[in-house]
Amino acid sequence: MDPIIRTLPPPSSLSPSVVSFLNAKLKTREDLDQAPGLVSELRNQCHALDQSHSDLNTQLRNYLINYASHSDRTGALLRDINSKLGDLQSASCSASSSSDGGSGKVLGEELPALAKEVARVDTVRTYAETALKLDTLVGDIEDAVSSTVKRTLRREPSTNSSEEMRGVAIRTLKLTEDTLRFVAKTYPQWTRLVLAVDHRVDRSLAILRPQAIADHRSLLTSLGWPPPLSTLNSSGTESKQSADVQNPLFTMKGDLKQQYCESFLALCSLQELQRQRKSRQLEGQNIEIALYQPLWAIEELVNPISIASQHHFSKWVDKPEYIFALVYKVTRDYVDSMDELLQPLVDEAMLSGYSCREEWISAMVNSLSTYLAKEIFPVYVSQLDEESTSGTQSQARISWLHLIDLMIAFDKRIQSLASHSGILLSLQEDGKLEKLSSFSVFCDRPDWLDLWADIELTDAFDKLKPEIENERNWSMEVRGVAVLSAQEDNKSPAIAGAFHQRLSAVIDRCRSLPSIMLRSRFLKLTGPPIIHKFLGSLLFRCQEAEGLTALTDDDALMKVAKSVNAARYFESILNEWCEDIFFLEMGLNQVTQLDTSTDGNDFCSEMSSGNGILYEEIKKLEEFRTGWVEKLSVVVLRGFGVCCRDYLKNKKQWQEKGEEGWMVSQSFVGALDYLQGKMSVLEKALNRMDFVGVWRSLAPGLDKLIFNGILMTNAKFSDGGVERLSNDLTVLFGVFGAWCLRPEGFFPKLSEGLKMLKMGKKQLQNCLAGGEIWLKENGIRHLTAIESEKVAKNRIYILFPV
Repeated sequence: MDPIIRTLPPPSSLSPSVVSFLNAKLKTREDLDQAPGLVSELRNQCHALDQSHSDLNTQLRNYLINYASHSDRTGALLRDINSKLGDLQSASCSASSSSDGGSGKVLGEELPALAKEVARVDTVRTYAETALKLDTLVGDIEDAVSSTVKRTLRREPSTNSSEEMRGVAIRTLKLTEDTLRFVAKTYPQWTRLVLAVDHRVDRSLAILRPQAIADHRSLLTSLGWPPPLSTLNSSGTESKQSADVQNPLFTMKGDLKQQYCESFLALCSLQELQRQRKSRQLEGQNIEIALYQPLWAIEELVNPISIASQHHFSKWVDKPEYIFALVYKVTRDYVDSMDELLQPLVDEAMLSGYSCREEWISAMVNSLSTYLAKEIFPVYVSQLDEESTSGTQSQARISWLHLIDLMIAFDKRIQSLASHSGILLSLQEDGKLEKLSSFSVFCDRPDWLDLWADIELTDAFDKLKPEIENERNWSMEVRGVAVLSAQEDNKSPAIAGAFHQRLSAVIDRCRSLPSIMLRSRFLKLTGPPIIHKFLGSLLFRCQEAEGLTALTDDDALMKVAKSVNAARYFESILNEWCEDIFFLEMGLNQVTQLDTSTDGNDFCSEMSSGNGILYEEIKKLEEFRTGWVEKLSVVVLRGFGVCCRDYLKNKKQWQEKGEEGWMVSQSFVGALDYLQGKMSVLEKALNRMDFVGVWRSLAPGLDKLIFNGILMTNAKFSDGGVERLSNDLTVLFGVFGAWCLRPEGFFPKLSEGLKMLKMGKKQLQNCLAGGEIWLKENGIRHLTAIESEKVAKNRIYILFPV
């Protein structure tokens, strides 16, 4: 008898998954011969599922029994509480008819104890319910993770169920984390419960994350990632357009695209979950740095590209421009897909604070920085070491500086590429600049930064040496440099402009460093030595002029004046720089470091100086300038004293009338001519501000010299002598009248001494009797009582014969 033939049900009655399964397994007639084996395999799988279902039912039954036992105990406690509350109510009623003492005992002793017991029981009940809830959630997580791992080990072809189980695990993890966060805030004393749950969750995450990453990598491989890298021609420029290489992220379609998006979303969700867990575990600490991690899904895109690129990089160690060109081209070609395709997925995962464009660019830059640190810089350092032993360092230094130039140009292009998303607006505030800079290689290698600073400094000195030796740079005024508002009459020699340009170039190169600490370190290693070199050159020329002629020659005076002008110009440049935010940040960082190693007084003095990181150099320039300005005034004063030596020694002239036809004493004319000549030379050579310093320093010296040489001697002054002295001083004051409105104010002793000599006899007698009170009443403020008494005694009143 033939066996009964069973026909298949109509396809419309089958689920889509069953139809898909049958179509995959029974494609041809030959596959029908394998049907018994397929039935056996399906029965085994059904048996395994039934066994798993039975195990889950048993586990659920155990959970329910535990929950029922907890509920029974909690119910018994609550019934006990209700009976005690009933007893309390009856006691209160009976106490109302008794004395007040019994009611006070119940309310004062028994009621607080009962309230405490109620609170304890409620806490126990809450703890039991919370622990049971967390245990259930963690069990669900472990089951989902276990199911995902089993499916992977069996290598089942369908990934939909695996992604579905992973999604269940992630959602349950989020519920668990929300519960733990609530427990940590509401019941901080339940630390052991939280730690126990964290331990089990960590074990599940240690399995879930690697598995999710492995599945994501498998999907990327099926997408054709990494894409083929375009070749570069010999000139290092891009030889192919971006359209020549298709972007696999844009070309994926159908189920493959859906699977990739789900996998990407799962990784983002896992990362956000990890961030929330760290935030809870590190709450109360400085966790900004600890919480940030690069976006895992973007790293999985960059890592295979980085590995593929190293094959090309190894051929270009001597041509680093090719390396930078390739990295920039790949970064630029695929950056649009980050905004259009992946950023919505990151937003859907609620992964706050992440930009796919920024993460893609920073990951590519990081891969480049890592290669530079491992392969390029060590080679250059070894070349420098080899050349240092042979005594020549030209080629290695040139290669190093060329690499720095490439890094600066690359960073500018990369930051311009990143600026399309607007992320550069907050780079300096949140420290993201380091992620987008190839100069991050120096963050972990400050010794390389010191080596770079030394190379830059040596290169600057080599370029400045011919400028210093060129005598024309010391005679010609600076040209082609923006003159500061305070330096309209700077008269600085061209050598100051050469040093300014060289220092500016070095500082501009360090602007690319990604942290204030690195920029500050580099500037301190390069800026002060260049300024000291400049100051040393000025000092050498001034000392040379002083040694040859003691500054008595006009050419020597002009040489010193030009050096003073150069110092003034450079000091003004540095002061204006220190008002820029770039230098203010470095100065503040320096003061903060100073505060940690010194007392508060030093900190306050640094803050009040207002000159930041170049304060010491500005101070040295100022000291040089003021010192030589003072020396110029001393030289002129000394020469004036020599010229008027005879004039000061002639005491008899103050009892005689002035010479016929002369408005000023003949012996005083030479000194005045010397004074006016030297001041004319200095006025022409010096800048306006320092020339003011010269004549203001010279005037008190002249005042003291003439006052002590004439009025403080035993010379007797008649009416004619007073008139003669008045004429001489009027001419002297007139020399300084070209630079101020009231020159006599800068000669206080001479002015007040002459004022006393012009007083009448009776008024001077009152001066001798009145002392300091009389001096103040008559406007004599710069002469002491002894000096005024001596001036008064030297005045004689006689009549000249007709």
